[in-house]
Amino acid sequence: MIRIALADDQVLVRAGFRALLEAEPDVEVVGEASSGEELLALVRRAPVDVVLMDIRMPDGDGLWATEQIAADPTLAGVRVVIVTTFELDEYVARAVRAGASGFLVKDTEPVDLIRAVRVVAGGEALLSPGVTKRLLERMSTGLRDAPDAGRLAALTDREREVLRLVGLGLTNDEIAARLVLSPLTAKTHVSRIMAKLHSRDRVHLVVVAYESGLVAPGWQ
Repeated sequence: MIRIALADDQVLVRAGFRALLEAEPDVEVVGEASSGEELLALVRRAPVDVVLMDIRMPDGDGLWATEQIAADPTLAGVRVVIVTTFELDEYVARAVRAGASGFLVKDTEPVDLIRAVRVVAGGEALLSPGVTKRLLERMSTGLRDAPDAGRLAALTDREREVLRLVGLGLTNDEIAARLVLSPLTAKTHVSRIMAKLHSRDRVHLVVVAYESGLVAPGWQ
């Protein structure tokens, strides 16, 4: 059973999501929140797999709440999906850095919402690496002022190369082909990089690749 928490200050939005999600046999909405503070209290008292999080909320907005979840080791299993009004919301880049695992727009088709919940609950990023790459390229000026290569000190040269290719939007199979590796070896490299960089998912690896200077907008 996938346990969902809904965080949005609009009652009708929460009601709509709840009705849609609870029609699925493997999904349970365990609670709702209208603010960041309320959401944190909810996820700390009830097991939650995925939070559908609005950005603009009172008493701690979605960005703040996402940061709090990502920073709390006891909530390591909670995945946050940011739900925005606009696909390129000005806050999306900050949300990824805060620890969000993906994005939805509020007019998402019902079948895509259900698929998104299952994808994120399974530990994957909601957006494909290629889509994430294009998103971050369009918003890269908001990521940081200067590259920070120091955060990659724990990586081997091979792992840095793999991280660069993740940042360029390549899948594990594509990385394997580019570096003449087996797909399993490429996957192992990605998993080790995530562990060393304390990354929750592949979306965050793309952000790190940009922030560290391994990738820049327009690179191939």
